[in-house]
Amino acid sequence: MLAFTALLATLPVTAALAEVVVVLNSGDASISLIDRATRKEIKRLPTGKEPHHLMQTPDDKRLIVAGAGSNDLLFLDSVTGEVQRRVKNIPDPYQIGYSPDGKWFVAAALRLNRVDLYKADDLSVVKRIPLPKLPSHVAFDRESQFVFTTLQESHDIAAIDLATQSIVWRLPVGQNPAGIWMTPDDKHLLIGVMGEDFVAVVDWRKRTIVKKIVTGKGAHNFQALGDGKHVFVTNRVANTISVLDQQTFTVVRSFATPSGPDCMEVSSDGKELWLTARWAQKVAIFDIPTGKLIDTIPVGRSPHGIYFRNHAPRR
Repeated sequence: MLAFTALLATLPVTAALAEVVVVLNSGDASISLIDRATRKEIKRLPTGKEPHHLMQTPDDKRLIVAGAGSNDLLFLDSVTGEVQRRVKNIPDPYQIGYSPDGKWFVAAALRLNRVDLYKADDLSVVKRIPLPKLPSHVAFDRESQFVFTTLQESHDIAAIDLATQSIVWRLPVGQNPAGIWMTPDDKHLLIGVMGEDFVAVVDWRKRTIVKKIVTGKGAHNFQALGDGKHVFVTNRVANTISVLDQQTFTVVRSFATPSGPDCMEVSSDGKELWLTARWAQKVAIFDIPTGKLIDTIPVGRSPHGIYFRNHAPRR
């Protein structure tokens, strides 16, 4: 615990805080905009159905909200949260991601049982790749050779070769895998095994599980602390967050959360963690050094994705 706290002191301090926090209310088809300084909701914007996940564009100027039920992408100003444009006819973009080389935009179409590959520059379709049941979250290797996806009802992960747009392998990892995370050294994938109580550590080059890290029931999603070493994982059934060391693959600490912890955002100074509590209809804010709950903010039904601009590095 002392060593972990000491590491936080080495993280950079950024003077300016983000103006707004963007929260996706997947059950209400809306976006909550929260003033980060006052911790008050300042506006609620309508979206298409089921806005689950979001991510910033590679230049960090825009934020993309993926409307899984409305089959579209909503582009927001990443500072103010204001809507800029909507891109229609993107079928079921449940989870989205840009490849590190900036060539590909990938959407996991969960209800359609496929992964769709688009050109990143104009979002034109390159290929739709059928997969077994419920492709969920995605991650990339550093060289942009592969995109990896979890298959929730097939209990596998799959690797797709981006050059050939083909599935090259599948690996069973446990019941209902959800979140997937590439370690900073590009050697291992971490898989939140939601139907059990562990994170599977996968050597993706050897296609084997090298360790199972017991975190808590419903191990689900990941977010980097920003120090290049630690990553948070939400345990959605246990209502806890665990902090994992990505070098030793051990749990260094855990703390309790409101009901249904899901997506997270971390401040650039490593002091605050913002969390969507899906079943509690709240955003929870934690002091990272102590693990203490600072505040909760009521939002819409089933809050899922969360973002603010002044965040920690993603790895």
